Amino acid sequence: MNEFGKKREPFLFLIDYHMERGVVIPVSDIPDSGLACRIGGKNYGTVAPEKATPRTELNIKPVPKAQYAAAFNNVADKIKRGDSYLVNLTFKTPIGRRINMAHIFRNATSPYRFLWPGRFVFFSPESFVKIEHGIIRSYPMKGTIDAACPEAEKQLLADYKERCEHNTIVDLIRNDISAIADNVKIERFRYIEKIKTHKGELLQSSSEISGQLSDGWQDKIGDYLFSMLPAGSISGAPKRRTVEIIAESETTPRGYYTGIMGIFECDRLESCVAIRYIEKGENGEYYYRSGGGITSCSRLEDEYEEMISKIYVPVI
Repeated sequence: MNEFGKKREPFLFLIDYHMERGVVIPVSDIPDSGLACRIGGKNYGTVAPEKATPRTELNIKPVPKAQYAAAFNNVADKIKRGDSYLVNLTFKTPIGRRINMAHIFRNATSPYRFLWPGRFVFFSPESFVKIEHGIIRSYPMKGTIDAACPEAEKQLLADYKERCEHNTIVDLIRNDISAIADNVKIERFRYIEKIKTHKGELLQSSSEISGQLSDGWQDKIGDYLFSMLPAGSISGAPKRRTVEIIAESETTPRGYYTGIMGIFECDRLESCVAIRYIEKGENGEYYYRSGGGITSCSRLEDEYEEMISKIYVPVI
């Protein structure tokens, strides 16, 4: 990534959560790679014409509550002991075999989309970092509610657990940016965005944090990005110990789920967090990855239901 940055050559990057399987290719090579993405309002790569495949139908089979409870209780014990303040706990949920990943990629309403045919598709609403004119910005997203709930926005903003979780992540991201940039500040705090899904609308809260990079930031773009990984919004705080707790608690490696994807173009960069993620298993079954932040205020039943509520496809 640094070498492409030094040459100011546009490239696509995809980095897995574990930072072990990165993909970096010149933008000019994307059409021949078989990969496709949409980011910054632009499409990159091509998707084969759709066949007469039935539309996607989610046959959700949530993980047993007892299985979730075992992981949740382990996380809760670590938080009670003071090892972490916030842990993002995730699971993979079987959703059947009638999934058309190309159709989802083409028709999802999310601003960030990525398709690796035969492997996975994601349709993320969450930006990771953007860089333009030397200004780096991050938009951590924490807090979700069904827009149909009475006074949904008021409920979300008043929720103590959601507020604590959001504050923790904003502080973590601010520290991450402060390590590579100057004049770091919070531009917007807990603003609300609306997301359309096949089940209705959701409200989500985000914040905007900015900082000034030094001249020639492109030469070290790989170093800068890796110093901020894994993303705070999908790991927790303090990050190092929390990542260890996640490894102890989750039943399968995350792979590219909750990693990052982005495009570098000479004097700008835009990237996203790989969430709202569907993958194809070796048995032909599809799985949806989802989860949420666990704090000392979390209740098992609420977190279990939140994990399930995030299983949706933004195709309307």
